[in-house]
Amino acid sequence: MINIKGVLFVAGAILGSISTCAAQDATKGEQVFKQCMTCHRIGPDAKNMVGPVLTGVIGRQSGTTPGFAYSPINKAAGEAGLVWTEDLIFEYLPDPNAFLKKFLTDKGKADQATGSTKMAFKLANEQQRKDVIAYLKTFSDKK
Repeated sequence: MINIKGVLFVAGAILGSISTCAAQDATKGEQVFKQCMTCHRIGPDAKNMVGPVLTGVIGRQSGTTPGFAYSPINKAAGEAGLVWTEDLIFEYLPDPNAFLKKFLTDKGKADQATGSTKMAFKLANEQQRKDVIAYLKTFSDKK
């Protein structure tokens, strides 16, 4: 007799590990990042462009890349405590302006939640966001 609960448990464990492995793909993220290269660069020799260098962005306070002139809303978010984590980048990418305004409002700084970020690009696709974050992570230890 087949133990259906055992079979379902094993199948669930296998599928769970497969989905976890597929959750982020840095190679695919590199391809997605090509859309970002209109404004951003990443890597050891990267230079600020229309957007700041994204090398080491995970763990960095918003609005603090040396030599880059940030929008007031982005600087205000950093001053209010925004430090980029994988989760926050994931929330930011679909609508950067809405994210920063909500962040500042939630921090009691609604008066600073005005204007807009220079980041006009929106990355709505959930898997692409996960993949590009995986790619960004490959540069998280390098400045």
